[in-house]
Amino acid sequence: MDEASLSTPLPNGRFEGRAAFQQLLRDALCQAAHQGWREITVCDSNFEDWPLGERAVVDALQAWAGSGRKWTMLADSFDAVTRRHPRFVNWRRTWSHLIDCRAVPGHARRADPSSLPSCLIGPSWVMRRLDLEHCTGISGDEPRRRVDLQESLNEWLRRSSPAFPATVLGL
Repeated sequence: MDEASLSTPLPNGRFEGRAAFQQLLRDALCQAAHQGWREITVCDSNFEDWPLGERAVVDALQAWAGSGRKWTMLADSFDAVTRRHPRFVNWRRTWSHLIDCRAVPGHARRADPSSLPSCLIGPSWVMRRLDLEHCTGISGDEPRRRVDLQESLNEWLRRSSPAFPATVLGL
């Protein structure tokens, strides 16, 4: 994202396709760093198709990280993150004091396995994939959309438990 686009508001409206979804995430994380977002919440079943391992994304996260910041990450499983996003895993180790990774216990999702949202929530902008297969969704800065998504996510967070430790201690 160049300097001119950093001052451009993040988009409101529908997006379609994996490339558009991934670009929205890149742009949002650059904006987060540039604007100093205090808190970012991300949620996905496994983050497999998120661009978390890209150098530009990790650079944006590095620029964002600092005192008073909080990154909450909710998933069913973090296996794909460790396998597909090694740069992110290294960044996570460095900034583990800012990051709360949580997993939803398997029994909590048996009724509807697709109900865990795939989303990013910032202080005044949200992005949510509505159709994972076709990678379509909606983004925007409408307060009602953010509040509704945050309330839904809070229910999942209440049923979650700590996961994805920054380090694994062995004997």
